[in-house]
Amino acid sequence: MHRSATPSPPRPEIALSWQRSRMSGLSPSTPAVRVDPDAVDTGGRLATAARPVLAELAEHLGDLAFCVVLADRASRIVAPTVGGNGGLRTLLEGLGVVAGGVFLEETTGTNSIATVHEVRRGLAVHGDEHYLEPFRQFSCYGHPITHPVTRRLEGVLDITCLRRDDSPLLGPFLAKAARDVEERLLRSARVTEQRLLAAFQVASAGRRGPVLVLGEGVVLANPAAAELLDPVDHLRLRELAAGLPRRGGGECRTADVTLSSGCTRAVRFRALDAGAEGALFEFDEPDAPRRGFARPSSVRPPEAAPGSPVWIGGAPGTGRTAAAHRLAADAGAGVVTLDGSEAAAYGAAGWLAALGEAARTARTGGDLLLVEEAHLLPDVCAVRLRRLLERPDRPWTALTGPPARELTGGSAALAAGCPERIGLRPLRERAEELPTLVQAMTRDAGSGGLVRFTPAALAALAGHPWPGNLRELDTVVRAVLERRSAGDVTPGDLPDGYRVSPRLPAMTPLERAEHDAITAALSACGGNKLRTARQLGISRTTLYNRMRVLRITV
Repeated sequence: MHRSATPSPPRPEIALSWQRSRMSGLSPSTPAVRVDPDAVDTGGRLATAARPVLAELAEHLGDLAFCVVLADRASRIVAPTVGGNGGLRTLLEGLGVVAGGVFLEETTGTNSIATVHEVRRGLAVHGDEHYLEPFRQFSCYGHPITHPVTRRLEGVLDITCLRRDDSPLLGPFLAKAARDVEERLLRSARVTEQRLLAAFQVASAGRRGPVLVLGEGVVLANPAAAELLDPVDHLRLRELAAGLPRRGGGECRTADVTLSSGCTRAVRFRALDAGAEGALFEFDEPDAPRRGFARPSSVRPPEAAPGSPVWIGGAPGTGRTAAAHRLAADAGAGVVTLDGSEAAAYGAAGWLAALGEAARTARTGGDLLLVEEAHLLPDVCAVRLRRLLERPDRPWTALTGPPARELTGGSAALAAGCPERIGLRPLRERAEELPTLVQAMTRDAGSGGLVRFTPAALAALAGHPWPGNLRELDTVVRAVLERRSAGDVTPGDLPDGYRVSPRLPAMTPLERAEHDAITAALSACGGNKLRTARQLGISRTTLYNRMRVLRITV
């Protein structure tokens, strides 16, 4: 039978999937299926809910040449090749359709597991629409399984046959089976919530100290825990409990946890009994009164002595201008502002004349002279500004720009002339401050205290990398307030792209540097993973492994 080597996908969703596969550097003739059988959770929530449905499907299919495959939320196959005759199962197993096989577009191209996992909706892939040549002998239908309570993707259900056996009835048949699994997930969720509540009631009875239970989409806290913990603390505690046995067993662990309030508390935690699918946390009573909430650096920058030149360094959007204005306000001073980025447009002579006038105004009024984007000044302007900073009659001056360690040339000399430094961390490193920041931005936008971001919404926001820093967060908050003027903000109220958290695990400085290097290389290579691996000097397999460990998605 003749088969076209490079068929042209006719449907837009298929064409886009092919494009993503090509950008990953995947060759149509070379599958790169990764098999990780140890990571398969055969006793988890999805597998448990799907087991009776899969058994019923297997009974209906009998020896017919159709196979059903279940994959989890990581697109990893949990239950391979249910039903169907032996010949079809053998074909599929030879292509990696086995327990632990990971079917992502970057490794397996366009198919009804990987592409459904990517687009989050039901899809059929027929014959030559498959990106990988070995899969073009099949037709397959895939349907996402979404948790009815959390609305998170739980997995993908797929039915596959040889292309000659394709039938338009397979799509509705599979969609009904996916709905049956979702219904069982809903019933399981209700039972789980009841067990979580029972465990919480037993643990908190007679205890005045903080007690917390965290489950999937469930938070139960007594009054002491509600006062002590922020939503970001919940995220940290979930990460802390991630290493606990999944089926309970009574193992109790202890740890010291630094909370978003700045205080450190000892906590005992354990997985709840089988069926509850959660963790219990009990905090010791402090020996001293709890300290108040620490003001984040974006709300209260480090103090700098009035009169001493100060360099305010940080990435764009980290709040450099706001930090300068709060610095002046703390000293009861006004602000006279110049923008270094305008020097090229106005010419050196014009900008230096404006600098002289601004310096006189600030000196006379006892105000702060703020030079924004000082690193963009031409050398002649930077030299004159440095001389101004060295004069005994200089006004109090603040310069803003990137972190001082990133500067070179004239801008580095300017920063060296500032004995005071204020460093602003990027927002991705300040997740503990996010609830306070969102509250302040909501208040500044004039919500009048009528809008509240729920813990789930804050948790979704806390995990984003925030390349635009505070400016990006402020844009998101204002977009939400345009649509909601009162009540609770849930993840569904957030703009597209912010509703599901791609939260990274806690990273060491080395891991953060590695994460940033990979994401920068991916951006420079337009998302092409083969070129990215070459640029970084590593194999594509190593790149995929590090992207998985560091939770990098493109």
